[in-house]
Amino acid sequence: MFSNYLIGLREGLEASLVVCILIAYLVKTGRRDALRPIWIGIAVAVLIAMGFGCALEFGSQELTFQAQEALGGSLSVVAVGLVTWMVFWMRRTARHLKTELHGRLDAALAMGTGALVATAFLAVGREGLETALFVWASVHAASDGTPRPLIGVALGLATAVLLGWLFYRGALRINLAKFFTWTGGMLVVVAAGVLAYGFHDLQEADWIPGLTNQAFDISGTIPPDSWYGTLLKGVFNFQPDPTVLQVTVWLLYLVPTLVLFFAPVGFGSGKGKVKAPDDAPDDQGARPAAAPQTPQA
Repeated sequence: MFSNYLIGLREGLEASLVVCILIAYLVKTGRRDALRPIWIGIAVAVLIAMGFGCALEFGSQELTFQAQEALGGSLSVVAVGLVTWMVFWMRRTARHLKTELHGRLDAALAMGTGALVATAFLAVGREGLETALFVWASVHAASDGTPRPLIGVALGLATAVLLGWLFYRGALRINLAKFFTWTGGMLVVVAAGVLAYGFHDLQEADWIPGLTNQAFDISGTIPPDSWYGTLLKGVFNFQPDPTVLQVTVWLLYLVPTLVLFFAPVGFGSGKGKVKAPDDAPDDQGARPAAAPQTPQA
């Protein structure tokens, strides 16, 4: 349940921050007339993400066992790839997200209502589709027969919406760079478990050999139906009797990904420097001239 709560919180907060930036910019620039197209784009993105999740869940139920395992394993691998790209992308660009969205919004305002709807849809839709896919893969990997994974996701999304609203109202300030770094690291651990279970699904579908080649079996020490076995399963997708391939995939993904993720930003880029944040000094050491302040009422 905790891993699914983390997924909902992390992905939901990214979407909430995007929405807050778009709305705050329109309000501050006196373009409240453009709020309706923005909300329409957001609503369409949310509906499509929910529809995508429902299609994955109910569509897979009509398949044979091997087809279900093949689909689940394949989508788990895809979901882990998308989430890995997302956490690295957010770590590098979170400081510049505001400027990027403002630029897109200015261009959309000049083009008209349709462009505004498309801007909001694309900004939120990508997060929604990633969330739906990764949540489905994570719930499929947990597969404990209870609604707890979905409850965890719902609580995470609700928390994200609340935090987004508090950010918008100025009632809450946290270090977002540290927040996304540590939640991203935990999400990589969750993704490692999903990836390992995805390969197990592919083995059960007879796409990959080695299903009977177990690395170890500690079911007697950590029974899957015990409270701590259930906890480990829910948080880390832990399996007490994994195959050799599962353990190998888990290690090959987790160790190098965490090392690269917690390395200094810009590591391995070949340039040795990182793009300055939105409010950083320019090359001459002077900060860009601030826009004239409008007197507050």
